[in-house]
Amino acid sequence: MQKTYTYPEFSYRQSDEQRAGRATRHPVVIVGAGPIGLTAALECAARGISAVIIDDNNTVSIGSRAVCYAKRPLEIWDRLGVGEAMVAKGVSWSVGKVFHRDLQAYRFDLLPEAGHKMPAMINLQQYYLEEMLVAACERSPLVDLRWKHKLISLAQDDERAVLTLETPDGVFQTEAQWVIACDGANSDTRRMVGGQFTGQFFQDRFLIADVVMKADFPTERWFWFDPPFHRNQSVLLHKQSDNVWRIDFQLGWDADPETEKKPEKVIPRIQAMLGEGVEFELEWVSVYQFACRRIDRFRYGRVLFAGDAAHQVSPFGARGANTGVQDIDNLAWKFKLVLDGSAAPSLIDSYDEERAFAADDNLRHSTQSTDFITPKSRTSRVLRDAVLELARTEPFARAFVNSGRLSTPTPYVNSSLNTPDESPFAGQMKPGTNCADAPVRGADGKPGWLLQQIGPGFTLLAFGAVGQKDIKCGDVAARVVEVGRDFIDAEGLVAQRYDGQPGTCVLIRPDQHVAARWRAFDAGKVQAALRRCLGH
Repeated sequence: MQKTYTYPEFSYRQSDEQRAGRATRHPVVIVGAGPIGLTAALECAARGISAVIIDDNNTVSIGSRAVCYAKRPLEIWDRLGVGEAMVAKGVSWSVGKVFHRDLQAYRFDLLPEAGHKMPAMINLQQYYLEEMLVAACERSPLVDLRWKHKLISLAQDDERAVLTLETPDGVFQTEAQWVIACDGANSDTRRMVGGQFTGQFFQDRFLIADVVMKADFPTERWFWFDPPFHRNQSVLLHKQSDNVWRIDFQLGWDADPETEKKPEKVIPRIQAMLGEGVEFELEWVSVYQFACRRIDRFRYGRVLFAGDAAHQVSPFGARGANTGVQDIDNLAWKFKLVLDGSAAPSLIDSYDEERAFAADDNLRHSTQSTDFITPKSRTSRVLRDAVLELARTEPFARAFVNSGRLSTPTPYVNSSLNTPDESPFAGQMKPGTNCADAPVRGADGKPGWLLQQIGPGFTLLAFGAVGQKDIKCGDVAARVVEVGRDFIDAEGLVAQRYDGQPGTCVLIRPDQHVAARWRAFDAGKVQAALRRCLGH
């Protein structure tokens, strides 16, 4: 059925350790070469950690699957050198519209302010995104990407994990100091370590249809409740690259998945939606039931879980791949410090602390979205429809409409790595929050972005002279970046977004999250905050 994309076939090769018949101990082995596993390898490589990725397949994901990628993951990928290509290939958007029956209830804008490098969202087929990530991995001398390597067993002790792998040339073993399991919702790795994956399955089914057509719909997210072309159900529309449009039809729990995927069932649904005379071709069709679940612990000894292997959410809100990328963003810098001996292995426990908190937040939002989209009783439906009617004229009611609250990063507000504020601050940049971007000019006068000024390690962002190049805590240093010396806050947005009154200092973690902030520089306080970030 696929017409706009030809799937690559990546080459299997026998590794040196397999030929030698002697296991090599690698710093990191990543299980699964989907978006999260590939991102993990690039993030490790960017921090100087060599990584092996294994995958039992030898191509990218079949079907467009994940579609929407949010601003924060795009910023992470931009740091890894692939974000701009993704934005160029994808369809950028920020406006969404919600319809009830045959009328628009209201519209929203995910990024109403200017001064951000990355768009609020792009829509891009997952196979394109994976192909870009694979190409970046192949360019990196620190990434060893091994196709047709299936993990069949895993054992571990205090020093290592031993992975038994099956390949076209037979079975062999390799070792890892750390393993990142990115092998999806049906993770074999999770089963091997005895991880519990619990939560809620929703008694509803949705049809995904990717359709090739030249339509005059604007580049926006459109969501219908009870439209005239699909009564008593919901429909979602997104534009992707290559004139491919993603349409989601709610089917109800009684729908038969195999029957509903047949073209003779799918095509009339789409014709009813688009109207007579609109030409289209089916690109990909799937029927799914969704769930909101997560693993009980993100860390099992030397095995860490990320992406769908750690948490599974409904597709409404674009929280799957987006939150998985943020898992890796949280984990890789901690690996680097532990592998270098700059922090104790216990620092890795903060990965479970912070990302389990984020997963629970995403599960809560996802469950609320699903309950609103698919009311479980007649009373719930009446209340929902009343909210939608009110939303047309009453702004307060729009906050209660939930067609999939779209993915935003979860601040680690209660993290043990945070240093609490001593003084009052305005704005959103509380400890535990990912850094907001802003346009700046470099010391050479060239335009750039704040996030590009923040290096791969700890950074002390200073709104005034500090008189030091870095602040050290043992063998870990926070590089001092002074506003006005190292870059110019040309539009004043850095000071505005960080409440950067003169003298203010902000300690930023390697994953571009605020760790601490003060109204005046104090080297001892910065060192204490650094020690806290190292898990001491």
